[in-house]
Amino acid sequence: MRNIHCKNAFYLPRSCLLIFTLSLFCYITTVAQNTKPVFHYTVSMPGIASHSFHVVLNSGGFSQDSIYFKLPQWMPGYYQLMNYAKSLENFSAKDKSGKNIAVQKINEDTWLISTAKKSSFVLSYDIKTSRQFVANSFIDSSHAYIVPGALFLYADGFIKRPVTVKIIQNSNWNRVATGLETVKGSSNEFSATDFDVLYDSPLLIGNLEELPSFRVNGIEHRYIGYKMGSFDRVAFMNKLKKIVEASVAVIGDIPYNQYTFIYIGKGGGGIEHLNNTTVSFDDKGLNSEAGTNRVMNFLAHEYFHHYNVKRIRPLELGPFDYQKENRTNLLWVSEGISVYYEYMITKRAGICTEHALFNNFENNINNIENNPGRLQQSLIQASYETWSDGPFGNQGKDSGKAISYYEKGPLVGLMLDLAILHSTHNQRSLDDVMRLLYQQYYKKWQRGFTDAEFQQACENVAGTSLTALFEYVYTTRELDYDSYLQYAGLKLERINDPASPDKKFVIKQTDNISSEQSATLQAWLGKR
Repeated sequence: MRNIHCKNAFYLPRSCLLIFTLSLFCYITTVAQNTKPVFHYTVSMPGIASHSFHVVLNSGGFSQDSIYFKLPQWMPGYYQLMNYAKSLENFSAKDKSGKNIAVQKINEDTWLISTAKKSSFVLSYDIKTSRQFVANSFIDSSHAYIVPGALFLYADGFIKRPVTVKIIQNSNWNRVATGLETVKGSSNEFSATDFDVLYDSPLLIGNLEELPSFRVNGIEHRYIGYKMGSFDRVAFMNKLKKIVEASVAVIGDIPYNQYTFIYIGKGGGGIEHLNNTTVSFDDKGLNSEAGTNRVMNFLAHEYFHHYNVKRIRPLELGPFDYQKENRTNLLWVSEGISVYYEYMITKRAGICTEHALFNNFENNINNIENNPGRLQQSLIQASYETWSDGPFGNQGKDSGKAISYYEKGPLVGLMLDLAILHSTHNQRSLDDVMRLLYQQYYKKWQRGFTDAEFQQACENVAGTSLTALFEYVYTTRELDYDSYLQYAGLKLERINDPASPDKKFVIKQTDNISSEQSATLQAWLGKR
């Protein structure tokens, strides 16, 4: 082989130019990679007695010398400003030699760090916890629950950078449950592709119990919890598998590699995530069939959310601004229609009876019809104002002026489903709307939908205008239940109860139901 000799900088043989260009590219790429900001968190628990976490961030590689670090004000899935920064204490910043770095607190949740460009530095602080709740971090002598948005600062402008989290847990605890990826070769270090994924992945740490997992379409589904209580674990997991199967059948696709139900202990509430959900409920209910079925309704709701809100979502719900309210008119779809599907999924899974299904809707009807707020606030207003009214409508000093999209939303979902079944001669349903939104907006366009686009999707599937029905969404027009129930041979009947001033309604089958109505009823009940 002949040696290549380059005589000067102005002329390079083609082969030498190629080698030089490749070398320069590799050098630039290496430098760029080495100067991109890095985020490595370590969480330790020396302050268990004071219910505190200690957080250390090893970071660096910024191309500027001023970086704004922020702690989120809220967490996705719980649409309330939580002011997590109020629990942050003892903030400090040091360079790699241990010298203090200038820190300026800009406001309650923002800190300005001034350091040399591309240098490494360490931030440390404590997070004090006080309340056990699904949207709050908490630690005591028996377990720890981490809401990442309440613990981990992000650098403004760099939220799409990868991040790792290492957990230094109490030596008496046996495991960590989370939806995060485990760093290879470690059982207590986890990674996220960016901070959005991190903030969507809570961690439960302690002496946890895991129930035997099950697979649906080859994908593993796990149930891990803290102080689960005493109940029939085999029967519980058999029902949960049926819930997952019935949910997957709606959309026809599983978009994750593994899913984990994380039970954080007694309480009330659940928050959905891309590949997991954290739930809290009273385990005593699991000792009866009725109680177990109520829990299955709840789990069906939280599980179905990984489709409806995490992937099938309003345009405003992602990417998020973690420092302020992310308002949308469409929580009646994300939450209200998820309530509708929790009812239908438990019915399709064979867990609840036809009577129990009707009873679920009757409860919603009675709650709405006895709330004067139905004449004051529309569904889109209830969705938009949830940040101030709360998820169940403002029932405090302004009671009677607001509604809950958890109550009216499933009723509009019922009307939509029956209207679509009727207009398509039972060939299509609300399931087809959800599949359309999933395939078109999530998978193809990778974005959320607008109010108009949701209505258009429903009308495309129905093959007809649904303007009159959507007046129940955009206005305070009273719900005309019978106009839609009659498609399935059903009607609403008021029951007189002299002992109660409240109105009470039940759903009953009409007399002389036609063959067309019977076919729609059977199609709606999942007996096609």
